[in-house]
Formats: sequence, C-alpha cells, structure tokens
Amino acid sequence: MKLEIISFGKISEFIHHQQVEISNVMNTDQLKNYLETSFPELADMKYKLAVNQNLIQSNQSLKNEDVVAIMPPFSGG
Repeated sequence: MKLEIISFGKISEFIHHQQVEISNVMNTDQLKNYLETSFPELADMKYKLAVNQNLIQSNQSLKNEDVVAIMPPFSGG
C-alpha cells in the first residue's frame, strides 16, 4: 500500500513529507506501530493522526494512496 505522510510542528523535524510503500499495514493502529518503530522519537510523544483531512479518534481502515497527517497536540484560541 502506498501512503503519503505529512507531518507538522516538532514532528516534522524527524518525519519529512514523504510517500511510503508499506505492506502489512491495513489500519491506523498498525500504522502507529509502524511509525513508532521507524521513528522512535514518536513513541514518546503525544500526537494525532488525520486521514484524508479527517481527524482520527479511533482505529480506521486505510486504503491505497490515503494521505496521513501526523500532528502534535494543538489547541484553539
């Protein structure tokens, strides 16, 4: 499966905008495990995922060519 990964804030310092080809990742929980293994700095951080511009609150299926954003905590004002 091909995914586009976009990162923001402090996370963008170690995960750059990229397209990745990943096998055995079918949902956002599996993607989090993959990302935290590939980028150990992420395992110690709080972050949110958005898939195709929709913020994820629970595990969600992924499909080929989804765009996944990795975002640090944020608050409105």
